[in-house]
Order: sequence, then C-alpha cells, then structure tokens
Amino acid sequence: MTLNVYNQNPTPAGRFVSRLTRDAMALVLAGGRGSRLENLTDWRAKPAVPFGGKFRIIDFPLSNCLNSGIRRVGVLTQYKAHSLIRHIQRGWGMIGGDFGPFVELLPAQQRIDETSWYKGTADAVYQNIDIIRSFNPKYVIILAGDHVYKMDYGPMLAYHVAQQADLTIGCIEVPVQDATAFGVLDMAQDGRVQAFEEKPANPPELADKPGVSLASMGIYVFDVEFLCEQLIADRDLENSSHDFGKDIIPKVIGDRNVYGYSFLDLQSGGQSYWRDVGTLDSFWQANLELIGVLPELNLYDKDWPIWTHQEQLPPAKFVFDDESLRGMAVDSMVSGGCIISGATVRRSLLFSNVSVDANTVVEESVVMPDVRIGKNCTIRKAVLDKGCVIPDGTQIGVDSASDRDLYYISPNEVALVTADMLGQTLHSIK
Repeated sequence: MTLNVYNQNPTPAGRFVSRLTRDAMALVLAGGRGSRLENLTDWRAKPAVPFGGKFRIIDFPLSNCLNSGIRRVGVLTQYKAHSLIRHIQRGWGMIGGDFGPFVELLPAQQRIDETSWYKGTADAVYQNIDIIRSFNPKYVIILAGDHVYKMDYGPMLAYHVAQQADLTIGCIEVPVQDATAFGVLDMAQDGRVQAFEEKPANPPELADKPGVSLASMGIYVFDVEFLCEQLIADRDLENSSHDFGKDIIPKVIGDRNVYGYSFLDLQSGGQSYWRDVGTLDSFWQANLELIGVLPELNLYDKDWPIWTHQEQLPPAKFVFDDESLRGMAVDSMVSGGCIISGATVRRSLLFSNVSVDANTVVEESVVMPDVRIGKNCTIRKAVLDKGCVIPDGTQIGVDSASDRDLYYISPNEVALVTADMLGQTLHSIK
C-alpha cells in the first residue's frame, strides 16, 4: 500500500493528518485511581494529577489527539472525577470552539442497569457503545489517560490499515524487571502479535535484546465493528474481568489479525519518550527530568504543543539580592504566580502560585500549585501536594526517621507531603 492511499497530508510540523485520523474516534480511559501514587490520588484520579509545572497528566494524550487531527474524543471518568471534569470543561471545552467537535465527557452513568459502574477497561467502553456508534467512526483508538508522552497517532493508524489489522497494539521496550507492571507482547518479525500476557511474573525477553521486554502502552487501534463485536461477546462471559489486557486481547490473538506497533522516533529510529508515572518515584523523576538542559520531553516544542487550562497569573518574581538574603532559582522550572522571597530553589520544579519565604532552601523537589513554604525551612527530595502550608522551620529530607513518622516515604526516599498529613484538611466529607 502506498502513501497515496493513506491520503497523507503532513503539516509543516510533520504531523500525519489524514482521512484516517478524521475517520477515527479516540476514547481516553481516565477512570482509575492510580493507587501506586499513594496519597496523591486520595482526592483525585491519576489523570488529573498535576505534571510538568502547569499541566495535568491527561493533557498529554488529549494534546496528542488534537495535534494528530483527531477531532472526536471521549473521556471516560469514574473515580473521584470532579477535578478532572472541571479541568476538561475549563481547558478543553474552549478548544472545541476553534477546532470543531472535540472532547465528550463520558462519566460512569449506570447506562446498562442501576448497579453497573465501569467494571473494567473493556466494560467502560462497552457501556458507551451506543455513543461510539452515534459518531460512526471507522476506527476507534483506546488510550490510557495516565501516561506522559508525545505521539502522532496518524502513522499508527496508517500501519493498522496497511497490515489489514483488526487490532493494533502500541508497544515500547522496557527493562524486563519493569515489565511485570505492563501487558507484555511476543511479536513476530512481521509485527504480528503471537502472545500477550497482562502483568506476567516472568516477562518474556526480546530474542535480540536480552533483559528487554516489549510492553503495551495501553494504546489500541480497533476497526469499529470488530471492537463492538468483541465487547458484546465479552459482556456475557461470567469468568471475564471485562478488561482489554486480561480478556479481550489474549482471546483474539491467533484467530484475528493482531499487530504490534513499536513507538519509535520517526527520525532517529530510536525509542521515543514515554513514561508511566504510576509510582511516586517515577512521578518525581519524570518531573525533575524536565529541568535538564536537553530533556527527552521537550515542553518548548512549538510544533507539538501541549494544551491545558491555565489561570491568568502574573510572572514569577524573585525578590531580595543581599549576600544573606537572595531570592534565586538555579537549574529549576518556576511557573507563573510564584514568589521566591529571599529563598533558594535548586534542581526543583515549582507549579503555579507557590511562595517560598526567607532563608528557606528547596532542593530536588516537586512543589504543586498553591503551596506556601515558610521561613527557615529545608525541603529536599520531596513532593509537596497542592495547597500545603509548610510551617516556618520545617525540615523535610533531613532526618529520614522523623520524616517516616509524618509523611509517606517512597522506596527511593522521596517524601510525599499532603495537606491532610499536615492536619490542614482541604477536603472534608463530614
């Protein structure tokens, strides 16, 4: 099949915008808690967790859809979805006016019966099958709403059509010790998937790359009729968990055309950037990677912008310039509305509306929006959740034994501090 058949129309930015993307609908699965992020998801779903100084995690797959030319997107929500729904309404609702129909919010609505919340990823899609059909797409792209990456879905759709596939699975190479957290593929030379196992205890390794496994990115391209057929067949199976990775995909391998699509950089041929920020350590590390001189994830890329809702805020401000009292940030990212007042910030990422007072030092930390850090504090290797007020003289990352009594400490010694841990209840159900 030639590129003419794809009706390829690359933009100056190199996007693969074609009739394939215009004929596709994307469904973003955004209903999960993400319990491995510990207290960061006590009051929000994982896709709503702030990331990168001004974004939320879900902004990445939604921006990929917009930049890829996909104009019909449904976001499936369930667990503590208020902040996620509000973010999408504020930030993504306005985009629809400029680009035509775009994001549809699809919360769990008990559409099948009065007790049917979303039971699994496949069931979540099944419960919206009538909405899918109302859009009449040729292809449906299933996306996870909790991964950080930039990807043009056009080439993957073109690959799906060229292979005459019923299902195409986006995949990425990961160290074998990390593969136990993913669905793992066994893929033949021609790209056909020979086996698929969800979160295997002993993941298979690539024959030509010992120590490396091929993991699912949670991105699936289906022909719409094939998808509906499989969802309806799975509906009545009593022993099914109604999940794509556990049930739908393993069942169709061998009987239907299932292919893997390796997520590679189209210029270098190397592995593209993709992060499952599913643990506190991976979340902290992925944020701090952004402050590097040449980070793998380029947030300053005008050709592939990441869209989001953002408050109208004044610029960041650094005040005092005396030898003993100097407001400064080094090797850091500081967002709008921040005031660094006679404090020092090093190798850290500050979200919007953060204030840091005199003689405080913040190092290797991720500070969420609306945090207030008092005077004479030391904050090292920490994640401070939204709205925390850190009292004067607080020491975090100095005495690990003391920290463990007060905060959550990750396996890599990252301290997670929330307002609840500080006795500052932002959320009350009483």
